[in-house]
Amino acid sequence: MSGQFSAACERNRDPILAILRDLFVAPMRVLEIGSGTGQHAVHFGQHLPHVIWQTSDLPGNHPSIIAWQEAVRLPNVLPPLVLDMSAPDWPGDSYDAVFSANTCHIMAWRQVEKMFAGFQRVVRSGGLACIYGPFNYAGEYTSASNAAFDASLHAQAAHMGIRDIEAMQALAERNGLRLLADHAMPAHNRLLVWQHT
Repeated sequence: MSGQFSAACERNRDPILAILRDLFVAPMRVLEIGSGTGQHAVHFGQHLPHVIWQTSDLPGNHPSIIAWQEAVRLPNVLPPLVLDMSAPDWPGDSYDAVFSANTCHIMAWRQVEKMFAGFQRVVRSGGLACIYGPFNYAGEYTSASNAAFDASLHAQAAHMGIRDIEAMQALAERNGLRLLADHAMPAHNRLLVWQHT
């Protein structure tokens, strides 16, 4: 089978990679939370060969992730782990960084809280947490397109929605993360980078 295709992944992968190149300089191990189709993993793995990229997601997304991996066969991109924010189990390994794209507005807020709590368990001291997606500032949308996107999310499920950056930052601080950077990205998205203190 072929892996699922996300046009959004194709559009945002290179702008994200430009930031990750500056962050992931040394050989390191990265846990991707919510690998989705698997496109990001193989793209970043190709361009960051010194990074061991551990994919993870709910079991239903594993076939697509594996298909993308088998098509490219990169030794530094690992088969997906089962990682469910509603479950208590997390990988037992330690990582130098975690990366997650377009997950916070899909998960329920309690799951976002569990994800940030999990960072403490898997990210080494001094390690990074990198979160990509749309966010509101002072309770306001940053664009009309984000407002429309948020309305479409709420129409799909009540628990979905664009998160406020202030709530994200408060959650990060409660879990021992210090904000290093808030990068403006194309299509009114952001790439937030925290460091585990």
